[in-house]
Amino acid sequence: WDNADFSRGVGTTFYQEFSTLNTAKPPFIRDVEAKVRRYLRSSYSAAWTLKITWEKAPVYAAWTDTRKTITYQAVLTTDGFRSYILILYQDGGMQWDYTRLPSTNVLIGYT
Repeated sequence: WDNADFSRGVGTTFYQEFSTLNTAKPPFIRDVEAKVRRYLRSSYSAAWTLKITWEKAPVYAAWTDTRKTITYQAVLTTDGFRSYILILYQDGGMQWDYTRLPSTNVLIGYT
């Protein structure tokens, strides 16, 4: 992650919480479960999931250029015992000029 700067009124953050314990699961939750099962080769049934989307987020400091943005999403999910995070980036959505960031050892994702 890097510092996004929403102070210039550009970009939006959305979130949606899904409590799916003992309820019907919407297609989004079924997709999250399928990804966890496929990537981790594990049985998984989500009890709670949080989806956060940063849409057209400008890089810090936004006063330098608000045209170069990024859209990405974090999905946190748990079955009550195990927890997972999916980090999703819009295809072609990384428009920040990483050569102008204070730190040039930029990675997309986490370590």
